[in-house]
Amino acid sequence: MIDSVAFIFARGGSKGLPGKNIRPLMGKPLIAWAIEHARAVTSIRRVIVSTDSEEIAKVAMKYGGEVPFMRPQELAQDLSPEWSAWEHALSFIQETEGKLPDAMVSVPTTAPLRMPIDIQNCLNLFSEGDADAVITVTEARRNPWFNMVREVDGGLVKLVNHEDYEISRRQDAKKVFDITTIAYVICPQFVFKENSLFSGKVRALQVPVERSVDIDTLFDFEIAEFLMSRKDSK
Repeated sequence: MIDSVAFIFARGGSKGLPGKNIRPLMGKPLIAWAIEHARAVTSIRRVIVSTDSEEIAKVAMKYGGEVPFMRPQELAQDLSPEWSAWEHALSFIQETEGKLPDAMVSVPTTAPLRMPIDIQNCLNLFSEGDADAVITVTEARRNPWFNMVREVDGGLVKLVNHEDYEISRRQDAKKVFDITTIAYVICPQFVFKENSLFSGKVRALQVPVERSVDIDTLFDFEIAEFLMSRKDSK
């Protein structure tokens, strides 16, 4: 079993849906779902929340998350790359534990419909040892070789991508996927060595579309709420 530590990165500022990380969803703050999912994975030994918000920190600790440090304000701005927050969190582990874990697991708050088995499956795939990172994906509803267009000169549109032959059925187009926010498993050394996910070797775990809702707006939140309530009623 690989040594893994989970991090939940939840800054206080959210433009798309203010207060998103602690907004109640089916009786619990959104961040609580992420904490519970991570804690349910037996191979994860710590669940640490990285936040700049005292309010988020208080809620996180109530639901079992560790908050051993506060994220610096310069790493919690609208334009702050999350990669820098990853580096900051891993530096804390290295300084306090004297070594890095085998795997860093990022468990975003924005995918409350995930299941713990999704995180474990990502860890299983990562443990095969031939990738710097594992992401989760779901089959895309739109395809740049079939029904996605871009604007060209004169207000006309053309397919984003095209082949030398016409594709008349979606099934004949190259298969593409949407990246989800269910989980990311990353090699800590890779985080310090590079500064972007796809600069390394990335593998993908496909998950069911019904578990892949990514909350960024109120509309997304309402979809997640509806799906979760429908699941409970069954």
